[in-house]
Amino acid sequence: MLDWGLYGDIAIRLGLAILVGAILGLNRWLHHKSAGIRTHSLVAIGSATAIMLISDFVTDDAQSVSRVLQGLITGLGFLGAGVIIHEQRSQRVHGLTTAASLWACALIGAAFGAGQFALGGLTLGAILLTLVLGGPLERLFARLNGVKRGSEISDDPE
Repeated sequence: MLDWGLYGDIAIRLGLAILVGAILGLNRWLHHKSAGIRTHSLVAIGSATAIMLISDFVTDDAQSVSRVLQGLITGLGFLGAGVIIHEQRSQRVHGLTTAASLWACALIGAAFGAGQFALGGLTLGAILLTLVLGGPLERLFARLNGVKRGSEISDDPE
């Protein structure tokens, strides 16, 4: 017999992971970055799935969950490295913010996978606030401090 409560719980957790990935990915897509809605959503879904999978096999085993989180964090480093580009000509690095948003998106997905809805939602708000206000604040501080070097401040909010 099917446990519809279980399926509903899984659907809510995965749905929130997809939503968070889409929201963060939309921000990156709007800024013409390589990792957009699909990439961020897949990262969040995968993270939520990994956490739900391990939590079904072991109950209240913090070490098992910790090992899964360590694997997620390490693995996302490789994915993030794929969106970081170093331009030899101008000595500029692009993609750091997108790589960081992918990494954070994985952890939000993991939070939803673990059923930590408040943590996931508040983290999404904090990340969006950072992505939306971070670029304009950097440009404002650069103007106030007279920073003119392109390697320090980019016109393009990563």
